[in-house]
Amino acid sequence: MTEALPLDGVLVADFSRVLAGPLCTMTLADLGARVIKVERPDTGDDTRAWGPPYSETGATYFESVNRNKESVCLDLQDEDGRELARELALRADVVVENFKPGGMAKLGLGYEEISRENPGVVYVSVSGFGTAEGAHLAGYDFLVQAVGGLMSITGAADGEPTKVGVALVDVLTAKDATIGALAALEARRRTGRGAHIDVSLLSSLQGALVNQGQAYLGAGKVPERMGNAHPSIVPYQLLHCADAPLAVTVGNDGQFR
Repeated sequence: MTEALPLDGVLVADFSRVLAGPLCTMTLADLGARVIKVERPDTGDDTRAWGPPYSETGATYFESVNRNKESVCLDLQDEDGRELARELALRADVVVENFKPGGMAKLGLGYEEISRENPGVVYVSVSGFGTAEGAHLAGYDFLVQAVGGLMSITGAADGEPTKVGVALVDVLTAKDATIGALAALEARRRTGRGAHIDVSLLSSLQGALVNQGQAYLGAGKVPERMGNAHPSIVPYQLLHCADAPLAVTVGNDGQFR
């Protein structure tokens, strides 16, 4: 007999696309939840067309964040499509969406509308820049890496700002969304009430700046690009040796000796 996974019996309605939302729901699926992914007719999730490379079954980008899910095509601009989506959301334990702020509410699928009939729903909203002044901006990882300061500390000291080699901010936001959803499910177990989890790429990145962010907040030190070096400990960098570059990481004097 197969051992039950932690989220067996949990139903997730996934209205998200591209990366942060789908990675969150894939993580929930890996933990045992049943995830039903709602996609647009004809095109589906944007990343179905984000290639090369392609595997035998499709774009590898799409496949990297959409395993273990069921998919249904619904036209949310159509009344029948919206009604089916509403029925799904009212049955769901977790709803995940990454429309622009207010987009789901315009379709009658926002948290206020769904939670009135499904008070236990854990509703996760993912945006680029939150619901205030930046709500209208497109939440692309590259843009957030620049605005949020990550690019200003990535790359060579004498080079131009450089983005990280993967859409790291989307990944960080997906982890925050997953943590929020799991915490809300645990709270619901005790209280019977759901919650609205609101995460943004910018806030997740700012939280992930950790020591670099606190250097400015606590000491007024503006972080800068240092290549592979570290702002606080030495040696912690790439050193050029006789035969090849060598990565050296030392956390204290004892390790150095």
